[in-house]
Amino acid sequence: MNAQPNELETLKDRLKATWSAGDYGRVARGLERSAEDFLERIGVAAGDDLLDVACGTGQIAIPAARTGAHATGLDLAEPWIDRARERAAEEGLDIRFDVGDAERMPYDDARFDVVVSLIGVMFAPRPEVVTAELLRVCRPGGRIVLGNWTPEGFIGRFFRTVAGHVPPPDMPSPLLWGNEDAVRERLGPHVSELRLARRNLHFDYAMGPADLTDHFIELFGPTKMAWDALDAAGRSALKSDLVELWDSHNEATDGSTRLHAEILKVVAVR
Repeated sequence: MNAQPNELETLKDRLKATWSAGDYGRVARGLERSAEDFLERIGVAAGDDLLDVACGTGQIAIPAARTGAHATGLDLAEPWIDRARERAAEEGLDIRFDVGDAERMPYDDARFDVVVSLIGVMFAPRPEVVTAELLRVCRPGGRIVLGNWTPEGFIGRFFRTVAGHVPPPDMPSPLLWGNEDAVRERLGPHVSELRLARRNLHFDYAMGPADLTDHFIELFGPTKMAWDALDAAGRSALKSDLVELWDSHNEATDGSTRLHAEILKVVAVR
């Protein structure tokens, strides 16, 4: 991406508005168990300095702090950071949460033992810049661990469905972070070890596909912004397509919605 300074600033303002819209904390509740499982498999030790990049409302930082890690969270969206701080205070956890840009992180070189981003930094507009930042803040011998939606998985299809109604921002597709070849090209030359594996995260919501579609339209930034950009006919078409998508992947038969969504798990040793 070779955007001029003014174009880049405009794009980042759009991304910030998108991810600040709605209430991601409520959307993320359906993924809480999967986020905790993801963290558990990383094997973070008590005393580790851990950075949760694009942390949302603290989906990795908060459970990491419960295990005794020294956790820090960073996110572009101030409302999410405010909620993350509230959640940490409610549990009596000492976590530093910062509003900031993953492409320009406010931390010293080699500051962290573990740098984690679960479906977060994949949405930064300049992959080469955010890659350099992930490498910079991770200490030699430390780990960068990412969980990224794959193009072929459910969320890849979800974003393509939305993009069929409202074009996405002019930037490299975030879903390339779920492509093994792209990740090897971006991280491989700069790390001593790179392990890639496809895994599933699990959505679990106590509502059916139609209500869940309304839930995402109201609370999930990208779908809320798309909805707001459409007229009545466009909204009807978008909602119909999303209900069909949720319904076709739903594994529940009790009126709720349960399904799996594929991610590419990336473990890179600095």
